[in-house]
Amino acid sequence: MAISSLDDMLELFDSVPLETVSTSMTINATAPILLALYVAVARAQGADPKRLSGTIQNDLLKEYIARGTYIYPPAASLRLTSDIFAWCREEVPRWNTISISGYHMREAGSTAVQEVAFTLANAIAYCDAAIERGLRFEDFAGRLSFFFNGHSNFFEEIAKFRAARRLWASIARQRYGAKDEKLQRLRFHTQTAGSTLTAQQPQVNVVRTAMQALSAVLGGTQSLHTNSMDEALGLPTESAALLALRTQQVLAHETGVGDTIDPLAGSYFVEHLTDAVERGARDYLDKIESLGGAVRAIEIGFQQREIHEAAYRWQKQLEAGEEVVVGVNRFVTDEQLRPEVLRIDTRLERARVDRLARLRAGRDESAVAAAMSRLEEAARGSANLMPRILDAVETRCTLGEIADRLRAVFGVHREQFTL
Repeated sequence: MAISSLDDMLELFDSVPLETVSTSMTINATAPILLALYVAVARAQGADPKRLSGTIQNDLLKEYIARGTYIYPPAASLRLTSDIFAWCREEVPRWNTISISGYHMREAGSTAVQEVAFTLANAIAYCDAAIERGLRFEDFAGRLSFFFNGHSNFFEEIAKFRAARRLWASIARQRYGAKDEKLQRLRFHTQTAGSTLTAQQPQVNVVRTAMQALSAVLGGTQSLHTNSMDEALGLPTESAALLALRTQQVLAHETGVGDTIDPLAGSYFVEHLTDAVERGARDYLDKIESLGGAVRAIEIGFQQREIHEAAYRWQKQLEAGEEVVVGVNRFVTDEQLRPEVLRIDTRLERARVDRLARLRAGRDESAVAAAMSRLEEAARGSANLMPRILDAVETRCTLGEIADRLRAVFGVHREQFTL
C-alpha cells in the first residue's frame, strides 16, 4: 500500500502486535522516515521500542550502482545511515539497521563475483562511515545483515555464498579487529532471481525458483524469499504466491537440506569454485580500494560500468545461443498459455489521494511547521536526525514533506559520469 503518513502506517499495522512480530522493510532513500513511522506505530500501541525487531534495507550505495531510487548525494545518505546505526543502538537495539544488498546489482546484470565484491565494498564504506562518526565496530556490527540474489548457475551460486561468508569473516577480523566470532558471521537473506523469470512458459519459473532456493540453502542462507511464477507478467496472484511459499516449505520440511551446516564443504568442485569467486572478489575489492573506496568508485561510475559490460556480454551470448533460457531462445512452443494476472483497481489511487488531503486539512499546521523547522535546523548541523524525524511523523508531517525538507538541505544527487 502507499505509505504517506502515520495514519497510513497505523492502518497497515492495525491489530498487528509489533512487540511480537518481526518486520522487514525493503526501503532505502526514505528508510529513516519509514523506521520512524514504524516506531511511532509501536508507541501508539503502547509497545516498548526496545523490544521491536525487524530489518530495514537502508542500503543507499547500491541505489547509485544499480537501482536508481536515491534522493540525496552519497555523503548525505551515509550520514542518514550512520544516524540510524547510532539511534537504533540506544532506542531500538534489536533492530537490524541495514541489509547490505547485492541482489539489485545481480538483477542489473552483474556476475556472481561482482555481486559479492561490490556488496562487501559497500559494507566497508558503511562501517568506515559509522566509525568516523564515533561508533565502534562492536557497536553496530551485530546488527548488520546482507541480502543476496539466488541465481541460476547452481554450483556457482553455492560457491558465491560460501565465498562471501569467508570474505566477510576475514574483513571483520583483519580490517576491524573483531575478535567475537558472532561479529565475523555474514548473516544474509536470499531472494531468488527475478531477472531469470520469463513471461514465456511461466510455469517453468516454478522449477527455476526451486533450484535457486536450494542453492541458497546449501550455501548457508538464514532467510529466504521465493519469487512467484507470474512475476514476469505482473504482481503475483494469491495462488502463485502460495505456490512460492509451498516451494520453501517443501525444501525446509521434506528434503532435509537444512539439517546440516555447509553440506557441500570438501567437494572438490565446490571448493574450487569458492576459491575462484573469492579470488575474483578480492581483486575487485583491491581495485575499489585503490580508487578511493566504494563511494569514490561510485562517483566515477566504476561499478556501474562493470555491471553494464557484464550485462551486455550476457545478452550477446543469449542472442548467439551460447546461453540458453528455456522457452525463450530454445525449447520454444507455439502454445501461448497465460496464467491469471493480478490487476489493481485504479480507484485505489484516488482513494489514497483523498485520504492524504483529509489528513492535511485536519492536522495542526503550526505544529507541523515547528517540527519541520526543527528537522531542517538539525540537518544543517551535525545532530542525529532520527529524533527529529520521529517527532515530525508523530506531528503528521508526511513522508514527502520530510524528504523535501531534507532535499532543501542536502540537495539531490545527479550522476556526473558517462557510461
